[in-house]
Amino acid sequence: MDRPYKICTNCVMDTTDPKIKFDEKGVCDHCNTFYKKILPKWKFGENGQSKLKSLAKEIKRNTRGQAFDCIIGLSGGVDSSYLTYLAKEIMGLNPLIFHVDTGWNSQESANNIEVLLNKLGLELYTEVINWEEMRDLQLAFFKASVPHIDAPQDHAIFASIYRFAYKNHIKYILTGANYSTECIRNPVDWMYYQSDSTQLIDIHRKFGSIPLKSFPTTSILWHKVYLPYIYGIKVIKPLNHIHYNRNDAAKFLKDRYGWEVYGEKHYESRFTKFYESFWLYKKFGYDVRRVKYSSLIVTGQITRQEALKMLAQPPYDEETIAHDMEYIANKLNITLEELQSYLETPNRTYRDYRNQAWIYSIGAMMMRALGLELGGKR
Repeated sequence: MDRPYKICTNCVMDTTDPKIKFDEKGVCDHCNTFYKKILPKWKFGENGQSKLKSLAKEIKRNTRGQAFDCIIGLSGGVDSSYLTYLAKEIMGLNPLIFHVDTGWNSQESANNIEVLLNKLGLELYTEVINWEEMRDLQLAFFKASVPHIDAPQDHAIFASIYRFAYKNHIKYILTGANYSTECIRNPVDWMYYQSDSTQLIDIHRKFGSIPLKSFPTTSILWHKVYLPYIYGIKVIKPLNHIHYNRNDAAKFLKDRYGWEVYGEKHYESRFTKFYESFWLYKKFGYDVRRVKYSSLIVTGQITRQEALKMLAQPPYDEETIAHDMEYIANKLNITLEELQSYLETPNRTYRDYRNQAWIYSIGAMMMRALGLELGGKR
C-alpha cells in the first residue's frame, strides 16, 4: 500500500525515500541522525585544524623517503579539486593524483584537472578503463532497469584506486568525501552500493554480451576489512576537519586557478549528469537534489525555502535534454529509440538481482557501533 505523501519539516527529504521515518514534529530520520549522531562527534574549526596538522605530520613521518605521501582520486569536481589544493598547499603533502577515465569526462572536468596539476606542480596517473567493457556493462544496467545505472562507473573508479594503492604500497588515500555536503545519504533504494561486485557480475551475466576481461572489480571484504585492518591502508577525509562550503570552494578555485564551474555536484561526468538529473527523476521519481540540498540545509549553507524554490524546477534542462540523450545514445552506440525504450521498461530494484546487501547492513551496524562510521545508508 502506498504511503501518503509527506515531506520533512526541517529538510526536503520526503516519502520518495521508501524507508524514511518522521518523528512527532515531522522531522525525518535523516535529520535526526545528523543532529544526534554526526554533529556531536564532528570536529572541525580550531579542533579540526589541529587534527589536520597532526594527520599531515603522521603521513609525512610514515612515508619518508617515498616518492609520494599519498594518493588522491581527482575527478575535476569541487570536492576532489579543493582537497587537492588543501593537501598540497595547506597540509604540505606531495600527493600522486590519480584519475580514472571511464569515457565520460566533461570538458570542464578535463580542464579543471589540467589547471590544478599545472599550477600546483603535481604528477598525474590516469587509469583508462576498457571502453568496450564499460559500454557493455552500462548497457547491461540499462537493460536490468534498475535505478543505479551509474554503478559500473563508480565501481571502476573505486576499485581502480584501491588496486593501484595496494599494488604500489601506498598506505594513505585522501578522499573528498565530507559531512558538509554529504551528511544526508542517498537512500539505498535510489543508489545501491556501487562496490557490490556480486550484483555487478550478476547483472552483466544476465544482460551483457562480451566478457569483462580487464574491468576492475573489488569486494566489500577486501576494501573494508583486508586493506585497512590487515594491509594497513588508511582512508582520510581532510574536508571534514575544516569549514567547508562548496560554493565558497568553487569560487576560490575559480579565482585562484581558473577552475571551471560545471553545475550540480557530480556533474563533472556527462553520464552521471544524465543519470542523476534525468534517469532517476524521469523513470523512478527520485530527485537526488533532495539529498544534496538537505545536506546543505542541516549544515547551514542554504535555507529550506531556497531548496524548495530550486526543487520547484525540474532537475534537468528541458531545452538541452534531447541533445544530452542523443549524446548518451551515440556514445553507447545505440539508437535514440533504444535508449528511450529503457525508460519505459518495468522498473526493477537491486533486490531483483543477486546482491550482498545483508553484508553491507551488518557491516554498517558494526561500524556505527564501533564509532567508525556516522550515519550512512539504511
